[in-house]
Order: sequence, then C-alpha cells, then structure tokens
Amino acid sequence: MTSPERTERLELAGVLTAAEAARTVAGIAAVQRADGAIPWFRGHHLDPWDHVEVAMALDAAGEHERAEAAYRWLADHQNLDGSWYAAYTDEPGGVNTAEPADRGRETNFVAYVAVGVWHHYLATGDDTFLDRMWPVVFAAVEFVLALQRPGGQIGWKREDDGAPVADALLTGSSSIHQALRCALAIAEHREEPQPDWELALGLLAHAIRRHPERFLDKSRYSMDWYYPILGGALTGPAAKARIESDWDRFVVPGLGVRCVLPNPWVTGGESCELALALWAMGESDRAVQILQWIQPHLRAPDGLYWTGYVYDDAAIWPEERTTWTAASLLLAVAALGGDEATTAVFSGDRLPTGLTPDCC
Repeated sequence: MTSPERTERLELAGVLTAAEAARTVAGIAAVQRADGAIPWFRGHHLDPWDHVEVAMALDAAGEHERAEAAYRWLADHQNLDGSWYAAYTDEPGGVNTAEPADRGRETNFVAYVAVGVWHHYLATGDDTFLDRMWPVVFAAVEFVLALQRPGGQIGWKREDDGAPVADALLTGSSSIHQALRCALAIAEHREEPQPDWELALGLLAHAIRRHPERFLDKSRYSMDWYYPILGGALTGPAAKARIESDWDRFVVPGLGVRCVLPNPWVTGGESCELALALWAMGESDRAVQILQWIQPHLRAPDGLYWTGYVYDDAAIWPEERTTWTAASLLLAVAALGGDEATTAVFSGDRLPTGLTPDCC
C-alpha cells in the first residue's frame, strides 16, 4: 500500500488527509493490471482517455513506475493509424487482455496521450521516456488532425469501418485543445517544430471561443459548460462569464455537480473536473468547497469513489467505484496543492497557444 509519507502532497483540509490519499492511490493500484492497463474497475473495460487520466493521478501521487507501465501499455497497443479503440475488455481474475469492446476510434480519446506523456515527463524529467513516447504522440496527433474540419472543430471519431464522423463535440474538442498544446510543448522541447499543429491549434481554439454552431448541441451536459475552460481555450473574463452563466443549472449546493439536466444526479468526475477548472480560473475557494461536498456520499471505505449519487432517492448510482473518478479527485487536489507537473498541464501558462487564424 502507498504510504502516507508519499501522499503528503495530496493533503487538502476537509477533503483528504495523507492517509486517505494513500488509501485512494492503493485502491487505484489494486485495479491496475500486471501489463499496466487500468480499467474502470476489474471486469469492466478500459478506455484510452480515462486510462491516461488515472496514469496522471498515479504520477501526482509519486507512483511513477505504475504510470510509466500505463503508458507502455498504450505504446504496445496503438493501432497502425495512430489511434486506439474506444474501449478494451477486461476479464475478471487478473487475466490480461486487449480485445476491443468498441472498435470506434474517438479523437479526444486518442489525443489525450499527449497530456499524459508531457505530465509524466514534467513529473520525472525522464528524457528516455519522452524519446520512446514521441512517435506514439506524433502518430496519435496526426490521426486526430486528419479529422479536423475546415472550421477548426475536430470530428468526433472514425467508425469501425474507418468512416469519419464529421460531427464535432465541444467537450471532446476542448480536451483535444489541451492535448495539442501539450503535444506542441513536447515538440518544442525536442526542437522538432510542427507548424501544421500550431495552425490546427489556433483554428480549434477560435472555433471553441467564437463558433458554438460548429459543435453538436450538448448543452444539457455539464461537461460542455466547463470543458472549454478546463481545456484552456477560455480564460479570464470569458471563462468567468461562462461559469457564472450556468452555475445554478448544474451545481447542487452541498452535493456536487450534475452530469446532465434535468436528472437529479451528481457525479464525482464532473464535480472534480469543475473544481479543476475553477482552480485554473483562480477560484480555489470554490474548487475546494466542491471537493468537500462530494466526500460524504461518494467516498467509499476502500478509498475509491462511487461514480454518482441520485439525490432525489438518496441512492448511489451506478453501484460502481471507478478508477477515473478517484483519479479526477487526486488531480484536482494535486493542482490545488501546487504539484508542478499537474499545474503546468492544467494552468496552461507555459503551453504553446498556436497560430491565430484570420477569421471573424
């Protein structure tokens, strides 16, 4: 089990003690397979985005070898076109498998490896790791940008048969915005300029900021509300205005953040991600408050977190404790505590911004 001494950096008053953080990290570690894969929970499935998020949480907790094993799994299972499938099966009982459960290839799932790789490098300073993962990141970014539309938005995915889905998701494209910035940071560190990526990033940022009509309307979902901020496309007064505009729609005082309207359901992942977005805006007090709210009804005795809570029925639903929910909590706490790697990838202060397009 991870010792509290290693997780002192993850202490946060009213949210986690070092011992509680150690228990959460140990709960995640218990789910990670021997081959490095990190499913939602044993016997469920793995998806590439959440797999990376959990690896980042392990790095924030000082579990660098476990995080590196997770990235090694991605390198070993990358498709020839640079992608990963949307989901892979996990068999109970410790059997290591990599059978696709969903052969779609979602662009935001594929892109997120760049965020994780840069985060791991910043946490460890391991140039050998970065050299090994650069071809993986490069191929992933090229796959994603092949689905960018003329308006800058990124098409959602390729279907099983390879057909592109041109419809774009605001949440997904906002996540890709962060990933492209991290990919460019890696390229700059390696002194391998990628001007096409810079142009693509600028186009994408402009679409997110100025052209909501280029994305599918998913405004019922809280992720579409805060992800342009979490992904770094909206900052300053624009970010503040966006958060205030829908605060009362999505935030349930004392409980957390709703996943989707009008359902009376608050979820740990959305609550922790909103907290991270609030921290990025400089609103740490509100961020801490939200993390405090979810502890009584979502933290389980084993240190993991239930996915969500239906407050009209006072019921946990679904009855699953997901690694990525715990990871989102640890990353929010790490940012609030000043962990350098985590603050670097989520504040965006030192990340490339791309080339501003001639539009509007």
